[in-house]
Amino acid sequence: MSLKIAFIGFGKSANRYHLPYLNIRPDFELAKVYTRKPVEEKLARPYLDQGTVFTNDLNDVLSDPQIDLVTICTPASTHYQLAKEVILANKSVIVEKPFVDSVEHAKELLALGKEKGVLVTPYQNRRFDGDYLSVKQVIEQGFLGKILEVESHIDYYRPGKVSQPGTKEQGTFYGLGIHLMDRMVALFGRPKTVAYDIRNNEVADAVDNYFDVDLHYDDSLKVKVKAGFLIASEYPRFIVHGTNGSFIKYGADQQENDLKAGIMPGSAGFGEDSPMYYGVANYHNSNGDWIKKQIKTPIGDYGAFYDGVYQTLINDRPKLVTDEQSITDIELLESGFEQPSTSVHQLTDYQA
Repeated sequence: MSLKIAFIGFGKSANRYHLPYLNIRPDFELAKVYTRKPVEEKLARPYLDQGTVFTNDLNDVLSDPQIDLVTICTPASTHYQLAKEVILANKSVIVEKPFVDSVEHAKELLALGKEKGVLVTPYQNRRFDGDYLSVKQVIEQGFLGKILEVESHIDYYRPGKVSQPGTKEQGTFYGLGIHLMDRMVALFGRPKTVAYDIRNNEVADAVDNYFDVDLHYDDSLKVKVKAGFLIASEYPRFIVHGTNGSFIKYGADQQENDLKAGIMPGSAGFGEDSPMYYGVANYHNSNGDWIKKQIKTPIGDYGAFYDGVYQTLINDRPKLVTDEQSITDIELLESGFEQPSTSVHQLTDYQA
């Protein structure tokens, strides 16, 4: 059984992080695209040729009884209202990151989805980055022992890239921090205390271009997530320290680089990491011998998120991103702006 899907928005996000993966999945049929802006002919033509309808009337999507699922790929400030309209139209919805601006809005949409009997989920595709999958694999295999510290980075050298004022949703913490924190929430659950340093280190009154955030857990685990736009030397994407050893991984997931180069999912070698960037584990085994070895990077696949959505909708499997995780992610974002940085936020136990 295939699902008929519609997109709200047809920009870079839709064409880079979603549609290339759906194009090779027969379980999904792109039925309609709503966009307010004119669409480039070269982008639209392959979909027009297969019968996709492009429209500038949102009601064409909302009122179509054949559409099962809607993906929202629009600016963050529009997510809440658009998602609410989709849910009220009794359609399941995937919302690009960040899901919404506040915990209040996240809880409202998730509750409304339950009331209407439809799936509501944020698009946390970075759970399927190869570099993250390598860290997840190493942690779950257990040879590092008890995990004590994890550090996760996204670094650039792009002076002047972030220099304009705006809302918190337009800054780097909402834009990139959501990825880094969601993956740690998926691994370790809800932290107890969070320490924030969020700022723009070039232009004082601009939205943030830098963050350094520590998530503290009960069992002595600390997770650091960090991003900046003035990092000129390469830093590991992940550093993991455990009681039996450490794991360090350089190099970003290769899916985006391949997509930019015109290499599509399903092509030979798509998303493969270079061996020079394989992570290195240094640990002692049960005999007390020190082992140092490269760990081959798993191949990432953002389309796996849609495979999970299909299983949830068709086979009633649990959601890939639980409601608790969705709400925790937004709480971690929103709490970073409750006080001027630097600040500390205490999380209470999760309440559904």
